[in-house]
Amino acid sequence: MDKIKILLLIIASLIFIPMANASELSLHGFLQTNYSVRVNDDNPQGAKQGNLILGEERAQIRASFYPQKSKIGIFVKSDFYHDWVEENLAFDFREGYFDLAEDKFGLRVGRQIYTWGLGDLLFINDVFPKDWEAFYSGRPLEYLKIGVDSLKLDIYSNIISAEAVVMPNFQPDDLSSVGRFHFFDPYPNIPNRELEKPDSAFEKFGNMEYALRLYRYIGDFDVSAYAYKGFFRSRGMKADNFNSPSTISNFYPELAVYGLSAQRSALGGVMSAEYGYYDSLDDRSGKDSGINNSQSRFLIGYQKAFPEDFTVGVQYYSELMHQYSQYKDNLPSAFAKIKQLHQYITLRLTKLFKYQTLKLSLFTFYSPDEEDFLITPEVSYNFTDNLLGIIGMNIFTGAEDNTTFGQHKKDSDVYVTVRYSF
Repeated sequence: MDKIKILLLIIASLIFIPMANASELSLHGFLQTNYSVRVNDDNPQGAKQGNLILGEERAQIRASFYPQKSKIGIFVKSDFYHDWVEENLAFDFREGYFDLAEDKFGLRVGRQIYTWGLGDLLFINDVFPKDWEAFYSGRPLEYLKIGVDSLKLDIYSNIISAEAVVMPNFQPDDLSSVGRFHFFDPYPNIPNRELEKPDSAFEKFGNMEYALRLYRYIGDFDVSAYAYKGFFRSRGMKADNFNSPSTISNFYPELAVYGLSAQRSALGGVMSAEYGYYDSLDDRSGKDSGINNSQSRFLIGYQKAFPEDFTVGVQYYSELMHQYSQYKDNLPSAFAKIKQLHQYITLRLTKLFKYQTLKLSLFTFYSPDEEDFLITPEVSYNFTDNLLGIIGMNIFTGAEDNTTFGQHKKDSDVYVTVRYSF
């Protein structure tokens, strides 16, 4: 447990014990079991528990204290769980922050989870870390987001409102790990690799991450503008020679993002559009094979609710690579070649039955350029107000082993979740 976690827990305890009373203290949580099993019976290299991708028992506690006559408050959410794959007991401090609320501004300090942008499982201006291993293994969707230690300032105005975030500790995406998933590796015979993670801003001030969102209504449109300065959440690569390397190390290149989004009611539903320019600060020339080129990212989405609790959502998403000729000229033979325009089309269907206690859902990703799919059907049922059961699948398929979903085509899985809330 790092110093920030310890400090937050100590301060939280000092506030809760002397100040809390039953009417102002909220205490909730759940007990949960969650298992996911690979259906292809083809274990990845280094498989730790055979075809078991996920196996855990988890308890979460959520506590909040917001006195009615005070402008300050506190929220804490922590998980304790047993992991059958890693064979250990662990603690996950998911969120914990202090709030100060005024009429024209709000200040929040601590570990926070952010959701920016308009995409449904497609992220452009949501530059905050994601846990893709949790998503692919069938954990509930809330575990896709990772909390970051940060300071957030909200400013409210009739002209324009702002949300500014400062993050001193870089947090990368959590990607598919060895022993749980298959994945494409251009250099499988070089096992020992270093990982260079950016120093904390307390050690190197220049590594501070900044994010800003400005928003307001313009006519019938809900419009936002975004800016971010920090690092790619996925790894870049360094090698002494990309065509015949003897040593490899991974790192997180510097990144800036500038974007816009707009949303409004239209055609009986909701239309969304989003754009982001990804400025690859460490490789603006596009000649470094180990760093992603700069990109323009686009998203158009539409969602409509029909009678009898049926909802349909569709999205088109694309990434346009800049300096593409330089990318092609310097591409090592071991790397998979990416097309200049990388695209996704998604479909979400949701249907509720039995007074909204039974939910059938389907979410699909399809990439026409990579020719791969991820299909996720799911059934959930509320047995009581407190007891929820979920069963679903992650079905991966693709023409090649080196694409986003194609690399996981041996990892299709069935997952089961049972949660008791209190």
